[in-house]
Amino acid sequence: MEFDNDHCIKMNDGNKIPAVGFGTYSPDAVQKSKCEEATKVAIEVGFRHIDGAFVYGTEEEVGRAIHEKIADGTVKREDIFYTGKLWNTFHRPELVRSCLEQSLKKLKFDYLDLFIIHNPMSLKPGTDPLPKDENGKLIFDVVDLRQTWEAMEACKDAGLVKSIGVSNFNIRQLEMILNKPGLKYKPVLNQVECHPYLNQGKLLAFCKSKDILLEAYSVLGSQRDKMWIDQSTPVLLEDPVLGAIARKYNQSPALVALRYQLQRGIVVLFKSFTRKRIEENLQVFDFQLSEEDMKTIDGMNKNGPYGHLKP
Repeated sequence: MEFDNDHCIKMNDGNKIPAVGFGTYSPDAVQKSKCEEATKVAIEVGFRHIDGAFVYGTEEEVGRAIHEKIADGTVKREDIFYTGKLWNTFHRPELVRSCLEQSLKKLKFDYLDLFIIHNPMSLKPGTDPLPKDENGKLIFDVVDLRQTWEAMEACKDAGLVKSIGVSNFNIRQLEMILNKPGLKYKPVLNQVECHPYLNQGKLLAFCKSKDILLEAYSVLGSQRDKMWIDQSTPVLLEDPVLGAIARKYNQSPALVALRYQLQRGIVVLFKSFTRKRIEENLQVFDFQLSEEDMKTIDGMNKNGPYGHLKP
């Protein structure tokens, strides 16, 4: 993958995305104010790619952090690459723009740099982000995602978003969009769970063949939030294989896991509330893994997702 001087990658629509992004999903246990402070720290130390979502419930805080860093002269709005996401209860084409406009209002932005369909699973529209029936089962909706995509394209044409993409889509779902009659814009990327235990090799090859970037979340094996993660799964950063490679390069296992993805041509997201870790993870551009070590990490693949339901 070719980076420019700012460590950005060109997407299929000509727009550029920074290769490393800062995630803003916050577990309930973490106060939203911590997300605001962490976003400010991320911008201060050099992050320009901020990944958010309607359903995270932190867009007001993230928006405040970005505007504060604009006000103090650290950045301009055009320096920031912000990703927002269409939540599952807004898949009906007539609802797509309203989700986007709610995000824009909370962020106090005129546009998003990237707007993606958060998940291909459609849920019943309404104010509850996870609508459930009396038995506690999710209430789904039946929506043709090709029509949802047309509404996404309309948001781009209206100038409300610069680029559009998807998240958590498999090959079949991507093909459905790509083969849609009258397709105006291809998805620029597909954001998925991806780490050495789930390296998404087949999906990555398919996306590369279609000039679609793969973007990885849970690159460090997730924060092990009990709401999403099976606590019996192994802890990626404690894996002895990753640990041995990290010692060889005098780097942390986290940096090795991040660097592994970058060298595969994948955009990576990470999140932390600690200044030291936020600063450390920008050092991912300071070293390179050998082909042999890349193959060793490839061998860690278990095809096992951490998430039960993607946040």
